[in-house]
Amino acid sequence: MIANKVGIVSTRIDTCRSSLFCSKNSSVSLHPTNAADRVLMDIQNSGIIACLRAKSAELAVEAARAALRGGISVLEITMSTPGVFEALQCLVQEYPSTSIGIGTVLDRREAKEAVDLGAKFLMSPAMVKGILSDVAEGQALYIPGAATPTEVLSASTDGAKIVKVYPVSVLGGVEYLAALKKPFPHIPLVASQGMTLDSVGAYICEGASAVVLSDAIFDKKAIAERNFLRIHHLACSAAARGNQAVRKIKCMDE
Repeated sequence: MIANKVGIVSTRIDTCRSSLFCSKNSSVSLHPTNAADRVLMDIQNSGIIACLRAKSAELAVEAARAALRGGISVLEITMSTPGVFEALQCLVQEYPSTSIGIGTVLDRREAKEAVDLGAKFLMSPAMVKGILSDVAEGQALYIPGAATPTEVLSASTDGAKIVKVYPVSVLGGVEYLAALKKPFPHIPLVASQGMTLDSVGAYICEGASAVVLSDAIFDKKAIAERNFLRIHHLACSAAARGNQAVRKIKCMDE
């Protein structure tokens, strides 16, 4: 009887080696009281942050609509998109309950303008402490980037609710993310750079709260050809994989 129970436990651990991360990744209240916590909950529930780059605001809005119709609930538009704030303002008005934010934010001025226009989160490739201070009251979620254990811990200690590991595929991919989670099981991490649809489950299984998907949803050829149906289909697939991976982790707590 004891042997059978051990076998069951072993099977559960083999299914996802990060079983301890299931409860520790859920660092946000089930009843969030501010915008930052609501976005964090959306990120942890969906497992996907869709990252959009486009050559114009108009193209960005059309591509975003296709992805959002496909089930994406957390959308990042990068600062490199011409007319990024125009696109942001349009999408925030059309999708007021969706977590839409700005990425590659490098200074406080950009961050303030984005939040004033309705951005619910801000993401950077590194830590910009001034931004973290500006949103300390929770009016938006700030997701700073980090590459090393020291940077991850520093960002969390300074008040970041969640940290982006970037560029994760260059640093070692899934294995690197898993190694970071060992000393920091209490710090929610986002895996960013080089993500594919096929890698979503592995990263979330190893402790990532979410993965950032860029070309995997906003395929460059599809964007260039304005093939929004293709983007819609990719978004559907990404949303489904994220939901499946998150559900798999949550079942480990039951």
